[in-house]
Amino acid sequence: MPVPRTIPVAARKVSGYAGEMTPDTLPPADFEIFLVAPPGLEALLCDEVREAGFADPQAVPGGVTISGGWPEVWRANLQIRGASRVLARIGAFRAMHLAQLDKRARKFPWAGILRPDVPLKVEVTCKASRIYHAGAAAQRIETALREELGAEISAEAEFKLKVRIDDDLCTVSVDTSGDALHKRGHKEAVNKAPMRETLAALFLRQCGYDGTEAVVDPMCGSGTFVIEAAEIAAGLMPGRSRHFAFEQLASFDPAAWERMRSAAPKPRPALRFYGSDRDAGAIRMSRDNAERAGVSDLVQFETHAISELMPPEGKPGLVIVNPPYGTRIGNKNLLYGLYAALGQTLLTRFGGWRVGLVTSEPSLAKATGLPFAPPSAPVPHGGLGVQLFQTPVLR
Repeated sequence: MPVPRTIPVAARKVSGYAGEMTPDTLPPADFEIFLVAPPGLEALLCDEVREAGFADPQAVPGGVTISGGWPEVWRANLQIRGASRVLARIGAFRAMHLAQLDKRARKFPWAGILRPDVPLKVEVTCKASRIYHAGAAAQRIETALREELGAEISAEAEFKLKVRIDDDLCTVSVDTSGDALHKRGHKEAVNKAPMRETLAALFLRQCGYDGTEAVVDPMCGSGTFVIEAAEIAAGLMPGRSRHFAFEQLASFDPAAWERMRSAAPKPRPALRFYGSDRDAGAIRMSRDNAERAGVSDLVQFETHAISELMPPEGKPGLVIVNPPYGTRIGNKNLLYGLYAALGQTLLTRFGGWRVGLVTSEPSLAKATGLPFAPPSAPVPHGGLGVQLFQTPVLR
């Protein structure tokens, strides 16, 4: 008698479905892959995923879905700059009560996906379901994993299995990223309130940056915007220097992964990217981070105040800046002069350039005197809601 297989996530759309399906092979060759995005930036991430050649990406609340197999999971982790993490939704089944959850969890094809020698932790959420106790549900799944797979369950494990029980449907996902994807493996040193690389990549995209123009950040901190822009221009894959959780899966093929990761980079661009900060320590951090990222030949970091900022030679491009805002650093009333000085410098010296400014305080953005269009919706960052303010080309 064949073992009942889980429903591929796509099968949730089947009208009137109320039970399990029993196909011939385990697990499915293709499944739903979910790329997590900051709320409000799903459409930007969807554009990036589409441009990267993934088939039929769909923006949904909280991220982007695509369909594929393990090679698509690897490539999404390796190449997509704006995703926070990548979840492989490896199957789903219905469970109306804990005994049924236990039974069907034991029949799930864990051995085709997980390795028994890799410790893992189980995270369960419940919504609008007859199973409402997430802790009890997690215990049932953990017991099934121990007794059917021989897995070690540990609350400290880095590898995560995520189960969402929504309307009595248990969707099983593997967190294939491990550490969040903004951890590229290059930034060992950070300044106060650093911008995450994933968010920086999406804000650069929102400003229309495509790797073909110069970028200036006059308050560069640890260099995130400048380094991210240089990597985009050089065609460097954001995940090239780090490890991922999927390398510990039963489905992992080290040779195929090495071929994917070793793809030849683009020729080095002629463009240069510029960061400055009045904090000499921040500039040292930025230079070290750029060296680790392999773009030190493309970037220039200098220590000076806003009043000394001058446009670099060559065609105008994009100024993008994440200044301090009072809710994260000190008293915001002391910052109006700083923002006004930034605006005056850009208005008088950066004709032909566009400006993107990230802040949680619209009043500070207004203090620059720059001709900002209405800002984007607030995006969560460091416990705050930050907005991107953009100008047209300055005249």
